[in-house]
Amino acid sequence: MGQKILVVEDNELNLKLFCDLLGAHGYEAEPVRDGREALERARAFAPDLVVMDIQMPHISGLELIEQMKADEDLRRTPIMAVTAYAARGDEERIRDAGAEGYVSKPISVIRFVEAVRLLLEEAAAREEAAAIEDESAPEDESLPRDASTPEDVSASDDASETKSGYEESDEAESLDLPSSGQTAVEDGEEEEKDEGG
Repeated sequence: MGQKILVVEDNELNLKLFCDLLGAHGYEAEPVRDGREALERARAFAPDLVVMDIQMPHISGLELIEQMKADEDLRRTPIMAVTAYAARGDEERIRDAGAEGYVSKPISVIRFVEAVRLLLEEAAAREEAAAIEDESAPEDESLPRDASTPEDVSASDDASETKSGYEESDEAESLDLPSSGQTAVEDGEEEEKDEGG
């Protein structure tokens, strides 16, 4: 079975579209129609990614993103926000709340699937880096306290620089979809140009 994606969307047509699209690409999609159930369903389903509508009745997607990022079990799960509003200020608020990705409606199917794939890959890379860090931690802790030298300090400084650089590259690679007016073909051509340059 494929990676698990929780889809929180109150619009029935959009919910079906997202779930069908994800299912067709090998993902296991779990629909949630009522945002008030999202946290409980996320804990039970343990998704690899959450696709979150922002404009919902009862509770906003922004509130849900903040609640998920404050939850010990869910905070590492990447969230891709989906909204009909594409104003710059809205995107900043959504990212400040903790969403790793952002797409605006109307959605290009090709770019939507690509954004999902990229977020899942970035999350897997972060988990791998964290696992490597955890494996090396016991060795560092086993050193006697008086064994600390200037070389040890500089080595730890290098590690922190590498870590922050990795996080910056994650943010730089995040994929935003155009709000409208561009076709999937035009988007693809732009990507090729960017890669060539």
